Amino acid sequence: MNVEAAFAYAERHALQALVVEQAGAIAFEWYGGGYDPQKPHALYSGTKSFWGVAAIAAEEDGLLRVDEPVSLTLPAWEHGDRARVTLRDLLQLTAGIGFGGLGNTVPTFERAAAVELKDPPGERFTYGGIPLQVFGAVLARKLAPSGLSPNAYLRERLLDPIGLRVGAWRKLNDGNEPLPTGAFLAAREWLKFGVLVRDRGAWGDRAIVAPASLARCFIGSAANPRYGAGWWLSPLSQVPDLVYASGSGGQAMYVIPSAGAVVVKYGASASYKHDAFLKRLLG
Repeated sequence: MNVEAAFAYAERHALQALVVEQAGAIAFEWYGGGYDPQKPHALYSGTKSFWGVAAIAAEEDGLLRVDEPVSLTLPAWEHGDRARVTLRDLLQLTAGIGFGGLGNTVPTFERAAAVELKDPPGERFTYGGIPLQVFGAVLARKLAPSGLSPNAYLRERLLDPIGLRVGAWRKLNDGNEPLPTGAFLAAREWLKFGVLVRDRGAWGDRAIVAPASLARCFIGSAANPRYGAGWWLSPLSQVPDLVYASGSGGQAMYVIPSAGAVVVKYGASASYKHDAFLKRLLG
């Protein structure tokens, strides 16, 4: 990997942190713009990367099936096109829900669950936060007997076992933490989640999720072959196993199993391009 060339590109685009882990060791680490190894940074939509993995963990725990219909849990979805929407459609942003629910406009679970579809399920990829909040409404009901919220389940099931400390998580007016955005993590903390993904669901000698289950997060849809369950898939044909999480302003976590690497990059630039960074890093 050519970390120097990738760093030079990112530095021209308001870089705030860049950490590269390879073969179990930190190979490169840089901070700027007021950030340091301890200061959490907003992930924005990079937060979405948690929920595909949480969904397959919940499936392993017998809480749900990723391909089950939303209507199995939300009776209001039993009629019309909404009856055909699955949890996978929500996670892949192909449920037919219109654009919206980003940033400060994320609706509560209740309001998201009341949304009507704009397109037939499965036909169109539409980026936004509402589908993840509908998934949150489903998961909240599945978890109700345990007393856990979706975010508490995420922490207990995935984050605590790998020692990942969340700096903060924004709350909505109803007190719930949103699923599609809102997490603040120091760079090395987010890196831990990337290591879990790179190592096929294992943390050291402990299996957190099964490799075959995890792999289902990285399968694109017919509507968008380059987007899995909360993760973007490789833009580089020569590195097909690359996957990455992406957030507004150039937040990114790149997981590159063939290089044994995980890269976390924070910034504050609308002009930053993932493919430009990756071509310099891996070209």
